[in-house]
Amino acid sequence: MFKKQLPLFVGLYIVLLVGAISCKSKYEKLKASNDNAKKFQEGKRLYDKKEYDKALGLFETLLSRYRGTDGATDLFYLNAMTNYKLKDYTAAAYHFNEFATSYPSDPRAEEARFLTAYCYYLDAPVYSLDQENTFKCIDKLQLFINLYPKSDRVAEASKLIQDLRDRLERKSYENAKLYLNIGNNQSAVIAFNNTLRDYPDTKYAEELEYLMIKAQYEYAHQSREYKQEERYNQAMTYADQFFEKYPGSKYTAEAQLLKKDSQDGIVQTKRIIAQAENDDKLARKLAKKDSVYKQPRSVTPELNKKTP
Repeated sequence: MFKKQLPLFVGLYIVLLVGAISCKSKYEKLKASNDNAKKFQEGKRLYDKKEYDKALGLFETLLSRYRGTDGATDLFYLNAMTNYKLKDYTAAAYHFNEFATSYPSDPRAEEARFLTAYCYYLDAPVYSLDQENTFKCIDKLQLFINLYPKSDRVAEASKLIQDLRDRLERKSYENAKLYLNIGNNQSAVIAFNNTLRDYPDTKYAEELEYLMIKAQYEYAHQSREYKQEERYNQAMTYADQFFEKYPGSKYTAEAQLLKKDSQDGIVQTKRIIAQAENDDKLARKLAKKDSVYKQPRSVTPELNKKTP
């Protein structure tokens, strides 16, 4: 029975294959033709049918031909929207920006400005990755707010800006902690200060200011004896500022211990320096101490030396 039906299946397959080839060739022939009006109409029809790949294929062949013509605005807008629908946000952002810049009086320019920024937002990476697109997106969103202060989209643009700033704040916070975790205490202190300066209202402020005491203490502890008093004093200054600002902090006990250890460190380093004044061998030893930050235990041990 199967053998009797085989010719029927083969015939049906050939009919479908020929139909598919003929449809494809019709699209390809149109794409390669010079009938710009027909291509544009077919592109719009395919766009409305949500066949975005095919629509884009036709629109892209028309961009250079339509530039400067009466139909250019519709084509350039649809081309940008098609890239957006295909989730090619890099291309969409470029084309929306081109549209808004080229046709600022078009009623769709406001939408194009917003979607330019929104595409950057959709492309913005998580906080742990490079934030170049995040900065671009904030600039584009702020430009939109400046150009269209009465737009219904201003509230959404402001909300997106805040979300992006939260990402940048989180990245700054995590980077600062990373310096401390790898033992680069001097850079950690600088990074903690920078984060607090750049984000004065950060929700991480209390933790950052405590960690700054810890990093400064470790920086002083790993320093050469001739530098320790000054650096321990700075750790105590950070501690006093912390106690004043956060009197009921959960980090108070640890901060008090770091302050006491700094005080003890000053006493000890003064004793060693005084001893070195009468001990040439010890003085030469102190003078030779090196200058690399403390590494975690998993890193090459010979790098665990004193900081200058």
